[in-house]
Amino acid sequence: MSLKLRLTLMNFLQFFVWGAWLITIGRYWFENRGWSGTSFGAIFSTMGFSAIFMPSLMGIVADRWINAEKLYGMLHILGGVFLCLLPQAANPNQFFWLIFGSMICYMPTISLAIAVAYNALKQQGLDVIRDYPPIRVWGTIGFIAALWTTSLLGLEKSPGQFYVAAGAAFLLGLYAFTLPPAPPRMTAGDNRSLIEVLGLTSFRLFRDRNMAVFFIFAMLLGASLQLTNAYGGTFLGEFEKNPAYAGSLAVKYPAIIMSISQVSETLFILAIPFFLRRFGIKTVMTISMVAWFLRFGLFAYGNPGPGLWMIILSCIVYGMAFDFFNISGSLFVEQQSDPRIRASAQGLFMLMTNGIGAVLGSSISGWMIDRWFTGADGVKDWHGIWVTFALYSLVMAVLFVPLFRYRHDRSAALNVAH
Repeated sequence: MSLKLRLTLMNFLQFFVWGAWLITIGRYWFENRGWSGTSFGAIFSTMGFSAIFMPSLMGIVADRWINAEKLYGMLHILGGVFLCLLPQAANPNQFFWLIFGSMICYMPTISLAIAVAYNALKQQGLDVIRDYPPIRVWGTIGFIAALWTTSLLGLEKSPGQFYVAAGAAFLLGLYAFTLPPAPPRMTAGDNRSLIEVLGLTSFRLFRDRNMAVFFIFAMLLGASLQLTNAYGGTFLGEFEKNPAYAGSLAVKYPAIIMSISQVSETLFILAIPFFLRRFGIKTVMTISMVAWFLRFGLFAYGNPGPGLWMIILSCIVYGMAFDFFNISGSLFVEQQSDPRIRASAQGLFMLMTNGIGAVLGSSISGWMIDRWFTGADGVKDWHGIWVTFALYSLVMAVLFVPLFRYRHDRSAALNVAH
């Protein structure tokens, strides 16, 4: 098996593990177990808390003591154990600690997978910038395949989704030990400070006003991502209670409808170089915020019947909303940061989006939905929920334009895009 194919399989399974439950856990939580929205918000916050500290800690372990591919494999196997235990949770508190354990194992594997892939490609003298993106896109395909698997097997409200994810995690964990070795790079004589090892030197970027504004809005956009992941599938699934929509495709297979978002994501990646060259990061980020406004607004007025086109259009818009903020943002950080701290600067970007942003988005939205948008009978006002999220995104766009005073250098953007 060629190296590229081996790394493709690794990326496919990496995101298959996540996709098997990430979009459908809401249906299991609300429709199967009947637990509260506030507690559900806490469940999604575990991803953010784990992203804050685990990638750095496991990075230190891989840099100093253990081969990255072996650590990667061990984390997936342990994470699979936690996934198997999730259906045994008797209450939200037990579920929280089990999913937290799973996320502590999973979140660092995202960066470890990149480290293993980069190391293997460089060992064979391949061009990482040219050869890695076509490999990474199979991660998104794996996510889509997992969504379809969970949906077509009828597991969207079932604990079976966690067993599917666990099976993939065990398979990937064992497979990882066959990947090209990625040994520790630090030596006993490496005298870097703990601050440097943890990548905390990147916080100096906050001294620049534009970078500070950029990172704050990246955090706010990270919150938007958690809203759509947490509640999109649940929103569609609850239409089955309405006889007018009970037999529709979107109600029977909401995860498949939601997977259009990931398909769109793979396509909009191709548009990023053009938009960055032509318009610059400020316009691209503003477009992302407007796209989030449309994503939520279309959900607010869509339905599985005559309004299905709105749901589908919302999923298509998601690709622009996600890619134009996530990938374009990482390119901007690459362009603006000192080469000596570029790795830690990317870590800071991930901390603000998948860490702090995810915690705030999941926790506050869960409390808000319980407080203002859930009736005494447990029925949720989805129209009000999505309109609120849409207005939140619109306010971000309106504030971002005057606060982010960055002048677009078209020649510099051209170089970064390539």
